[in-house]
Amino acid sequence: MVPWGVIVVLGLVIAVVVRLFVFQLYYVPSTSMNPTIKAGDRILVDKLAFHLHPVDRGDIIVFRRPPAAQCGQQDPNFVKRVIGLPGETISGKDGHVYIDGKQLAEPWLPKVSTTYTGTFGPDKIPAGDYFMMGDHRTTSCDSRYWGPIKRSAIVGEVVMRVWPISSLRFY
Repeated sequence: MVPWGVIVVLGLVIAVVVRLFVFQLYYVPSTSMNPTIKAGDRILVDKLAFHLHPVDRGDIIVFRRPPAAQCGQQDPNFVKRVIGLPGETISGKDGHVYIDGKQLAEPWLPKVSTTYTGTFGPDKIPAGDYFMMGDHRTTSCDSRYWGPIKRSAIVGEVVMRVWPISSLRFY
């Protein structure tokens, strides 16, 4: 029979390994992803996702705070949506995003007049970088202000909202 101490230690080791390398819960402190993800939500992030498949436009990801980010929140990680991919030219005009001169369809945005993208660019996204934006464009401190992020800054992909339990949702 295995002693309880061995079982407890083994359980703790497994929990630490899973948290460090596979899944991690994150608290969302800001409203930049409203209404998709709200301030106070808890999200589950898959840290292995982008080792198994590429980063795609529309993915919601957690990434390390860019050094140039001068936002009110002091959280070490940000949650945003991938809008621009490496090598693309991105711009914003008349409330819409344009990728290589073509208007981007953004079905994830709320269908209300308060969604405003603003004017920016055109900017060429360097190889290995991604242009990130929040879904609540009027309050989102994102790549429009601090530029694209490096692939190495990506922590993982948001796979589900786990809290509040009444708003449980897979992404």
